[in-house]
Amino acid sequence: MNDLEGLEPEQINRISKARERVIDSIGKNMDLYGITLSIGHLYGYMYFNEGPVTLDELSRTMGMSKTSMSTGVRTLLDLKMIDKVWGKGTRKDLFEVVPDWHQNFSDYFSIKWRKAVEGNMIALTKSLTEIRDMQAEYAENAEILRLLLNDEEKIMEAIKYYRWLLKLIEALETGKIFELIPKET
Repeated sequence: MNDLEGLEPEQINRISKARERVIDSIGKNMDLYGITLSIGHLYGYMYFNEGPVTLDELSRTMGMSKTSMSTGVRTLLDLKMIDKVWGKGTRKDLFEVVPDWHQNFSDYFSIKWRKAVEGNMIALTKSLTEIRDMQAEYAENAEILRLLLNDEEKIMEAIKYYRWLLKLIEALETGKIFELIPKET
């Protein structure tokens, strides 16, 4: 677990300080996207770790409870930012980071945006149906009909946006986004 073993204390200190700065930056960045700072730090720590780790090792190294580690690991697994891996000779679950930041970004936003789009499309479709029912009911009332047609137009614009967002999500999920905006190599 300790890849700094065997180095001089000054070397360990300098490397640790540089890593901690990056880990803190990762945590703050992930916090912007609704992932807690501690889970961001967990990912950052795992990112610099050489090989898979157990919950016990994470808990001990980060000074957090095993329950907190379990919650953090579960969140990172759900976001596809870490993988559960098999380790020869151990019965404990092992976890390692998915180091592809492009894929992590794609997965994170695909998961979050798809969930939001589905919920919003359900609400929009339900409201559109109700508005169209009212249009039939109040077909003789020009004032109400004008309001309802205006609302229908606004809802249709929102639906167009969410259809576009679904295409963006699909481009993220399939990797087509990288044809438009190539990864740096």
